[in-house]
Formats: sequence, structure tokens, C-alpha cells
Amino acid sequence: MKPDSNLIWIVIMMVLTQFVAFYLVKDLDWKWVLFWAYAFGSCINHSMTLAIHEVSHNSAFGHCKAMWNRWFGIFANLPIGVPYSISFKRYHMDHHRYLGGDGIDVDIPTDFEGWFFCTTFRKFIWVILQPLFYAFRPLFINPKPISYLEIINTVIQITFDIVIYYVLGVKSLVYMLAASLLGLGLHPISGHFIAEHYMFLKGHETYSYYGPLNLLTFNVGYHNEHHDFPNIPGKSLPLVRKIAAEYYDSLPHYNSWIKVLYDFVTDDTISPYSRMKRHRKGNEVQE
Repeated sequence: MKPDSNLIWIVIMMVLTQFVAFYLVKDLDWKWVLFWAYAFGSCINHSMTLAIHEVSHNSAFGHCKAMWNRWFGIFANLPIGVPYSISFKRYHMDHHRYLGGDGIDVDIPTDFEGWFFCTTFRKFIWVILQPLFYAFRPLFINPKPISYLEIINTVIQITFDIVIYYVLGVKSLVYMLAASLLGLGLHPISGHFIAEHYMFLKGHETYSYYGPLNLLTFNVGYHNEHHDFPNIPGKSLPLVRKIAAEYYDSLPHYNSWIKVLYDFVTDDTISPYSRMKRHRKGNEVQE
């Protein structure tokens, strides 16, 4: 349970890589802007959201430098195009404390999502629109007063977006936003959203994934391990599984996020309702 200093340099390189991409796409035809947004930018931006996930657990600088992690998260947020880092931190801690908590854990789909997106076609649309549901769901389930750090995150992000527009043009801005929207929607990496907590097997509400895409996602696939030890950086989660193999190897797990997406869309027994929901008991202390 110690910081992962390599995370800092990886994030810096990813941000700089996207800056270079912003420059390279500024004069391309629109079809190529969108192609590279999906083929390349989506991988970087989705990976960046998972780097922000790591930073939200103070994995970059450690718990003794919590504010350093918050500022670094705002920096990592830049190529995503939408202010996200600070709000994610606030809600994600509640997800760990009150997993499946009704009215607290905004990772749980709303009743409308479960009711409406119940057919194969509608679930396909739901997968495409996942980033929008994740963005707006907290406003309906568990709205929180805006913090000063969220205001700072928003001001810095909007300023950055305006600078990109005026310096590089509209194509670079569209590339950035499209990379985030496409990368968090119908994309192989997005299988982790469904793989983590949807009950494909009754009695198992959290699943790990041990496939190659962990290399791009800071081992977020080691999800049982992560919920057991949220203060261990993603880099070390494979070691957790190795040390405690007798606890993890017998649990059901995935080896393909693409198959998870396919099964979710085509299996009539699975829908946004396929989540464990817990009712409140006593007074909760939220982030």
C-alpha cells in the first residue's frame, strides 16, 4: 500500500501524446479526424479516465499529499475535454464505502435505465450512450453541493478547450471530445463498466478480468482485488492475486471485455437492472 511513482510519468507522457495528436489532426479531412478519434484517441482518453481512477485513490503521490493528487488529476483531465476528475473522486469513494447503496452509489443505473433499455437494440444504444448516463446520473441519484475544487477543475478545463479551439481549430477540439465519447461508449475497453459489477452469475456481484487490456487500463480488470484492497495501486494488483491465489483463482472471472459487451447486449436475462442494490441502514458519511 504505497504510491506508484511510475504513474506520474505515464500520465504525463499520455497527456503529451494527446497534445501531439491534437496538432496532427488539425488539418485532416473530417472522416480521418473521426477515424483517429476512435482508433487512437479513444484508447488514450479511456485509459486516462482510469489513470484518474488511480489518482482518486491517491496512488500517484500518496495519502500524505492528497492535494497533490487532486491537482494532478486536474492535469490528467485536460485531454478528456470535459471536467471530470474532482467529481469522480467524490462519487467513487462512496462507491467503495457503500457498494450498491440505493441513492448513494451512482454506479447503479436508474430505474428508468433498467425499465427502458431492456431489449437487444435498446441495450446496444445504452452501451453507446454510457458516458452520458455516467455523467448525468449523479444529478438524479445523489446530487451534491459543488465544491471549490470542482469549480477550479471546470474553469481550467473550459479554458484549455478554448485555447485548443483558437490555437489548433475546431477539428482538434472535435477529435478530443469524440475520443472521449467514443472511447467510453461502444469500445472494447468499455467492457469493464459492465464486467465489474453486473450479475451474470447469481450470487457474484463483482468480477475480475485477466485479459491483455489490463496493460492499457492500469489493471482495473483486477476488480475483486481492487475492492478488497483499494489502497494498493493497480500496478501491484496482479501480485495480490498471486499472493492470495487460493482466494481469487476459484472466483468466476472474464478474459474478454468484448465478449462481456456482446453477452450483455444479446442475453435477454441481463439488463441495467442486473445489479445488486442495498438499502440504507443508519447514517452514511459520504465523500
